[in-house]
Amino acid sequence: MSGGHHDGHGHDHGDNHTHDHAAHHAHHHGHAHDHGPGHHHHAPARFGAAFATGAALNITLVVAQIGVGLAAGSMALLADAAHNFGDVLGLLFAWAAAILGMRAPSMARTYGWGRFSILAALANAVVLLISSGAIAVEAAQRLFAPGMLVPMPVMIAAAAGIVINGLTAVLFSRGHDDLNIRATFLHMVADAAVSAGVLIGAGLIALTGWQWLDPAISLVIVIVIVRSSWSILLEAAHLATDGVPRRVNRAEVQRYLGGLPGVLEVHDLHIWALSTTEIALTAHLVRAETADDQHLIQAAGDGLAARFRIGHATLQIETAALAALCRLRPDEVV
Repeated sequence: MSGGHHDGHGHDHGDNHTHDHAAHHAHHHGHAHDHGPGHHHHAPARFGAAFATGAALNITLVVAQIGVGLAAGSMALLADAAHNFGDVLGLLFAWAAAILGMRAPSMARTYGWGRFSILAALANAVVLLISSGAIAVEAAQRLFAPGMLVPMPVMIAAAAGIVINGLTAVLFSRGHDDLNIRATFLHMVADAAVSAGVLIGAGLIALTGWQWLDPAISLVIVIVIVRSSWSILLEAAHLATDGVPRRVNRAEVQRYLGGLPGVLEVHDLHIWALSTTEIALTAHLVRAETADDQHLIQAAGDGLAARFRIGHATLQIETAALAALCRLRPDEVV
């Protein structure tokens, strides 16, 4: 039985495959890849300079905020520094993922290192949540025994945080289809907002002398961190455990494949993330004996890439008779 490999440029490359089910029946296979513009173009790879610039700026900011926070007695500024440090780690993780993601697949890693980008987003969220817990404990203690804050240096450091985080956010204002880029952008925007809160709080303390405002603001910062990090944690964990990426509707994909000319049934459909930017799919398509499998493979590959941005699609073609013997036909079988 012959199959086809569709490369996204309108070419079919014939190959010969057999698939051995329990009864050793042969099936048609197709491997549909779209290598057109945008595919295999890892979004973080375009942001190498942004990662380097953002990391350098934020490392400088963290050092300055820790120094000023300790000297001025500001828990809120130290909380902001901890948040910024988490973002520095996130930048470094995402940068490493971008570099690894550009490495070619190997015999040992047939999909390359793309999934490291998912692990990077997961690690970033975990680090931020752990640091949030430590900040919350310290801030709660400070509420009952607030220290004496020196407002002016805190306001200057917070203003610097607004500028640096704002500039870094601009560097990552594109490429939001990538979880790492979106997480980085959201964290930087949140950091700028948090720094603004610290600035306002220090200003109010200078006007009113209410020292409890500083730990209270640091608790608000914790809430901001947890809210922004929790969604990233859930999405990264979902992708790391082979969940269907949230931007893909599995039911719509099944309807699309089932509506292709001559397709009688779709089963053994699986959709998962290869990285934070690339999606893979496998499926069995049942159709008539006389159908043109190569044309179907090409059309399906083009459609999946254009409609759902699924770039790695492997399709197995079966006749109705062979589908009846396919052990992977029931929905509950993996």
